[in-house]
Amino acid sequence: MSVEKPKVVFVLGGPGAGKGTQCSRIVDRFQFTHLSAGDLLREERSREGSEFGNLIEDYIRNGQIVPVAVTCSLLENAMKASGKSRFLIDGFPRNQDNLDGWNRQMSEKVDFQFVLFFDCGEDVCVKRCLGRGQSGSGRTDDNLDSLKKRISTYNNDSLPIIKYFEGAGQVKRIDASPDAEQVFGEVEKILVASGF
Repeated sequence: MSVEKPKVVFVLGGPGAGKGTQCSRIVDRFQFTHLSAGDLLREERSREGSEFGNLIEDYIRNGQIVPVAVTCSLLENAMKASGKSRFLIDGFPRNQDNLDGWNRQMSEKVDFQFVLFFDCGEDVCVKRCLGRGQSGSGRTDDNLDSLKKRISTYNNDSLPIIKYFEGAGQVKRIDASPDAEQVFGEVEKILVASGF
């Protein structure tokens, strides 16, 4: 008898689009497990004795995307460790290499549902990230220099991935510029309509 494959929803959007905020609400309301590629990488970077720590640090500091095999392994390990079957994967895949790596390493192991795309203007995103940095987010990349690099990386690498999934009819687009409450109202409609 086959064990049901875990259901995966990718959560994408620019830096500061509200992915983390919305994911925590989805977890509370729909019993998903939230896996943030960025958080997993930051945890691994600071884990004592990590074989990938320095490598991850260099990529993150330079606003670049960490090699996909590292990220996929961290995601797969976290999925197994959770023992759960519904996952929000936040901030991944971020580029073509991520997508290709995921397809090689994970596509047979999961039941991919769709991309939840938080669409938000650059000005709103920058304001949110800088505010988050000033209020002590503890993130080394919530500053203007890193943000410029992150936004450029997002525009060049991540938007084409979102367009790819759109072409396949697998994107649920949400206007992420209103306040969190309003945005979550839209998220709820989509997840309920998708059978969650």
